Amino acid sequence: MRESEINTWVSDARLAFAAASDLDSLKIARLAHSGDKSPIALASRSLGSLLPADKVNFGKLIGDAKSVIAQALSEATTELETQRDRKVLLEEVLDVTLPSNRSHRGGLHPISIMKNEISDFFVEQGYSVKDGPEMESGWLNFDALNIPADHPARTMQDTFFVEPLDSGIVLRTQTSPVQIRTMLTSTPPIYIISPGRTFRADELDATHSPVFHQVEGLVVDKGITMAHLKGTLDNFAQAMFGPQVTTRLRPSFFPFTEPSAEVDVFFNNRWIEWGGCGMVNPKVLETCGIDTDIYSGFAFGMGIERTLMVRHGVTDMHDIVEGDLRFTRQFGVGL
Repeated sequence: MRESEINTWVSDARLAFAAASDLDSLKIARLAHSGDKSPIALASRSLGSLLPADKVNFGKLIGDAKSVIAQALSEATTELETQRDRKVLLEEVLDVTLPSNRSHRGGLHPISIMKNEISDFFVEQGYSVKDGPEMESGWLNFDALNIPADHPARTMQDTFFVEPLDSGIVLRTQTSPVQIRTMLTSTPPIYIISPGRTFRADELDATHSPVFHQVEGLVVDKGITMAHLKGTLDNFAQAMFGPQVTTRLRPSFFPFTEPSAEVDVFFNNRWIEWGGCGMVNPKVLETCGIDTDIYSGFAFGMGIERTLMVRHGVTDMHDIVEGDLRFTRQFGVGL
């Protein structure tokens, strides 16, 4: 190893870097003159075999040479990057005056937005959101809910039965089976809602659909009364329709609640039917193994399409189910 050799390596490296026409050729030059197999790198690794006096002298020479090579490489890199950026600015010109080809953002359907809003409201109140299968056993969909075998809802004119008919499987007509499943597997206190898709043999018209969405609520605890139900419905209605909305209960009949009531909301200066509710029938609680001497409960159910139509003045169910983007975009993306 001689000093003249080191100077030659430095000179060769500077010339190679300066001759590089682009960053790719500069990379090749860098590997040749400062990479692991370059002369300066090999010389640096051989310092350990020199005498102590030579090691000091040549160590300083090699260190200085490496610094010069690194500086030359940095200057060449900066220059070539500047040339590259300048070329991009000249060649990749964007005409901002041209009309844009905008694509619409994806988003949630208004029913999904409404379902999420309802779920968020009840989660804030301490409820859990439960789900269940859309194909249900007839026992969970009817018998456990105290719906007798001769009830009109159990006919083929109202319910979709899954073949073979003796399978006892139906497309659920309500989300109430989720309440039964919860009571069978949980110990009170129970505070849940069960939003989801349901099925009934209805023709599609302005106010009906064979496939629609419900949200049902269930509370089972000690000392639950109709007053708790009324307060819950008032808060729910105000969250959906505004703080000035009030509710009223009209006596009705449902096999799974006793007493039962229809729920109306006073909205846009008129009373509008919203859903059904009542105290959970003791027979239903007993079927699920809940001690009626200790616990009582209430339940309610509202159509999500119904809630959407009332709140936003939608008059035709076809608008909700046909997927016309001119309708759905009014509600935002909901993400």
